[in-house]
Amino acid sequence: MYTLNVNGTTYQANVSDGATPLLWVLRDILGLTGTKYGCGIEVCGACTVLIDGQREHSCVYDVSSAAGKRIVTVEGLSPDNSHPVQQAWQGCQVPQCGYCQSGMIMAAAGAIQAGHRGPEILSEIKNLCVCGTYQRVRDAVQKL
Repeated sequence: MYTLNVNGTTYQANVSDGATPLLWVLRDILGLTGTKYGCGIEVCGACTVLIDGQREHSCVYDVSSAAGKRIVTVEGLSPDNSHPVQQAWQGCQVPQCGYCQSGMIMAAAGAIQAGHRGPEILSEIKNLCVCGTYQRVRDAVQKL
């Protein structure tokens, strides 16, 4: 049993193997499906969450390492989609299929939280997008 603080709520996750990736606990046990599975090898960024304010890939982050830390998923970024990154993404109509977008939004939010601004934010977003919305991402980041 692992105690997780996700989006300000405490959960008890009954997981037998502490090496289970946090991604599967978030999606399959807690029902928070905004965080996506893309590659499973820390390359695409679709699974990006914030753990104690740091951007992490939940596909390779063990649930045992996440216990007792503050985890924020895209569902917890803001209750009404008012976070500046969410507003910029909506204003620039960034998503096409949208699959990678929660990870990109979390990467940008983490960069802002780390004190980055403007082009620094863009350099922090290493996520892959098969639809190719990179120009719209650039446009959105310029609004931050």
